[in-house]
Amino acid sequence: MTRRELDAAAITDPRLRQAFARCRRLNAAHGKTYFLATRLLPAGRRPAVHALYGFARLADDIVDDLGTDTPQPVRAQRLRQLSQDLGSAMNGGDSSHPVVAAVAHTAHRYRIPYRHFDDFLTSMRSDLTVTDYPTLDALRSYMHGSAAVIGLQMLPVLGHTTPREEAAPHAAALGEAFQLTNFLRDVGEDLDRGRVYLPADLLAAEGVDRDLLHWSRGTGRRDPRITRALRSAAAVTRSFYEKARPGLDMLEPVSRPCVRTAFVLYGDILGAIARDGYASVHRRSTVSLRRRAAVAAAGLARITAARLTATLPVPTPTPTPTPVRASPSPSPAVSTFPSDPLPTEQAR
Repeated sequence: MTRRELDAAAITDPRLRQAFARCRRLNAAHGKTYFLATRLLPAGRRPAVHALYGFARLADDIVDDLGTDTPQPVRAQRLRQLSQDLGSAMNGGDSSHPVVAAVAHTAHRYRIPYRHFDDFLTSMRSDLTVTDYPTLDALRSYMHGSAAVIGLQMLPVLGHTTPREEAAPHAAALGEAFQLTNFLRDVGEDLDRGRVYLPADLLAAEGVDRDLLHWSRGTGRRDPRITRALRSAAAVTRSFYEKARPGLDMLEPVSRPCVRTAFVLYGDILGAIARDGYASVHRRSTVSLRRRAAVAAAGLARITAARLTATLPVPTPTPTPTPVRASPSPSPAVSTFPSDPLPTEQAR
């Protein structure tokens, strides 16, 4: 993390500076699109985004990247310990883990409720035992914790010009849109981990089941039924982008270029999947570096215009953390599958 970002965020404690620096490295190494968009935020806001990403990555690594020989009970215990450490840190305690220290500091500064992190960890724990989802409603219950709350965590960091209750549903929908995009891109990789995130009823409508997906993955052969099912999944995903779109203009002006860039780049992944013939069972579709650079350049131009007319203050940190626990989140609203694809911002 650059000294300028830390100074702009008024983070002066040497231990915390190291903690945020570690989170930034995690974002740079694993969240390429996310990291690129974050660079478009005002410097003082970037450390908070890195901390939120770093915590999500930390939990995800416990679930998926400890090595295939790590028993499920060990992973579950590590998630429980992570939850306990975060709860203690967010209620004024200390944490020896740098990522936990950074995210607790961020939650306190921006008053992000503990329930958003608790819901996230609940979904991470379900990944240890749940391997598929029968319907979109069932998948959305999982995504409330794994994706929607990420948007809700980000909202106070980005700032909003409308009441929170008006902006929040769009922020949650954007988190879901991004995750659905990842699910569609990573069908083959998730299958190797024993998981199928795409709703079973959507797949079954085209005659697809887990056995057919395994056959296609194992043989390297295509099947038109899978292609049709993934095309339908892309249409569902586009509908979430359309739900999220109105929220872009509800953000503070200097944050909009960052989120619009992420909106376009993640949407471009859908375009790349389509151009590859919906071959996600066999390979991961990507967006070219040239395209990423072009979208980022457009974001920089919007930043210049926004900063000419607005100044975004960084909240002053209070010396003593206060508990930020809140009552559990309500269940997310359900959605139905659209019959036709909705237009995305632009194809990658």
